[in-house]
Amino acid sequence: MRAVWYERTGAAPTVLTVGEMPTPDAGPGEVRVRLEASGVNPADVGRRSGNYRQMEFPRVVPNSDGAGVIDQIGEGVTRFAVGDRVWLFNGQRNGRAFGTAAEYITIADHLVTPLADDVSFAAGATLGIPGMTAWCALFADGPITGQTVLVTGGAGAVGHYAVQLAKWGGARVIATVSSQAKERQARLAGADVVVNYRAEDVVAKVMAFTENRGVDRLVDVDFGGNLPTTLKLMAQNSTIAVYATNGNRTPTVPVRELMEKCITVRSLALFALPPALLAAAQQDITQWLAAAPRMHNIAGQFALAETAQAHLVVEKGDKIGTVIVDCAR
Repeated sequence: MRAVWYERTGAAPTVLTVGEMPTPDAGPGEVRVRLEASGVNPADVGRRSGNYRQMEFPRVVPNSDGAGVIDQIGEGVTRFAVGDRVWLFNGQRNGRAFGTAAEYITIADHLVTPLADDVSFAAGATLGIPGMTAWCALFADGPITGQTVLVTGGAGAVGHYAVQLAKWGGARVIATVSSQAKERQARLAGADVVVNYRAEDVVAKVMAFTENRGVDRLVDVDFGGNLPTTLKLMAQNSTIAVYATNGNRTPTVPVRELMEKCITVRSLALFALPPALLAAAQQDITQWLAAAPRMHNIAGQFALAETAQAHLVVEKGDKIGTVIVDCAR
């Protein structure tokens, strides 16, 4: 099969190789997916660059999300059949070296979810880490019906799904963004209020919308960087769900302020979450997709041989949506 890999970390054009690798066979409990699309996430780029963690394997096929068609079933798998359209997540995670920047992947069947015919493979490849993270950040502690949810980075890959899923879950939704283009995206996703944090007073707008009560749940793209602001916005007995903290990776946390409002901090890393929670997310996302047409932001599409360019677009940091690698071309 054709695949992209790296054997040392560094700049994408320098370390990524395009070539031939043996096509894997599905083992017990696994399916083999003929990949049509691969989603590139910031963590994939961070792993390849060496900024995320040291290499865990001598050779890595990057990217953890994807979509395609099952073409081989391993022993003991009963949930799927050859020919099923699917999306998958955590391809290059949890002790797995070979991700989705390839023509094929073998993967445990519990990391695979049916993909409806009316959802494109490119859209399916955006669902993995972004969609699963968004769901877990919102619903890990139960229903959000009637709550007010604040999504920071409401036009980002995770944030855009969080806005849509929160509205589907019956919440009122506030989104923060950094530009007019991102404001449009957040509004199209269904946000009730959108705040451009570069031009507007986030605290004033959020507190006005909540009648000075604050928000019940925060889906936060930058815990450390946002903390001085977001602490002013939290209601009593509220929850901050953290899935990234790049603005300040080692923040000083004012525990007394958290205690006085009984604020829960829930940290999320998709590869470490309990299997039962992930299964609930997959089930709910399937129901959410079936209920109505959804927005899937695709920031750009590249051929498999152009995976390095796809990584550079993600690394640049100004994309709106998920960058996709077309595995079949």
